[in-house]
Amino acid sequence: MALNSTTSILLLFLALAMAATPRTAVAGDPDIISDFIVPANCTFVDGKFFTYTGLRGIFDSTPPTFKVTKASMAEFPALNGESVSYAVLQFPARGVNPPHTHPRAAELLFLVDGVLEVGFVDTKNVLYTQKLKVGDMFVFPKGLVHFQFNHNHKRPAIAISAFGSASAGTVSAPVSAFATGIDDIILAKSFKTDVDTIKKLKAGITKP
Repeated sequence: MALNSTTSILLLFLALAMAATPRTAVAGDPDIISDFIVPANCTFVDGKFFTYTGLRGIFDSTPPTFKVTKASMAEFPALNGESVSYAVLQFPARGVNPPHTHPRAAELLFLVDGVLEVGFVDTKNVLYTQKLKVGDMFVFPKGLVHFQFNHNHKRPAIAISAFGSASAGTVSAPVSAFATGIDDIILAKSFKTDVDTIKKLKAGITKP
């Protein structure tokens, strides 16, 4: 059946609109077509497969420096395909989780002990900060640079973070800049300083 002129114009308009629409990369977890994913080397599945005990005893002591303990797909294979994971963040007094991003997931932080200052920077370089108390939650949008800091000089803080991915990924700003081999001259020019300062910064940064 021949198309009339109005229909032809409409189809042409839709084609042009689709061509002009920017393609956005989906960095989150893909949907699965089964109830769950079992590793190839796993021959038997029962309730133990869906249970993770790696966080037992984690609240019994306070680490001397900031510590993050993950329950992601790497540690808990049953999370594969489920688009969820957790992390426990332990802050000693004056402890900091340096600026970083999670490229594949938003982060929902729940403060269970102590106080924290948290914040993130959006793509317009606007800083959003908040001081959290026990019971407060804060969301860090996916892919944006963010941080957490325990201001208290004596008391530790503990938070639990949920992620919308089984493998959220972490890109540390200090590590990415100063512990990956970027040339000192490039960094000095980028940060508008000198090479000696860059070398001092590199000396204090190590890969996790």
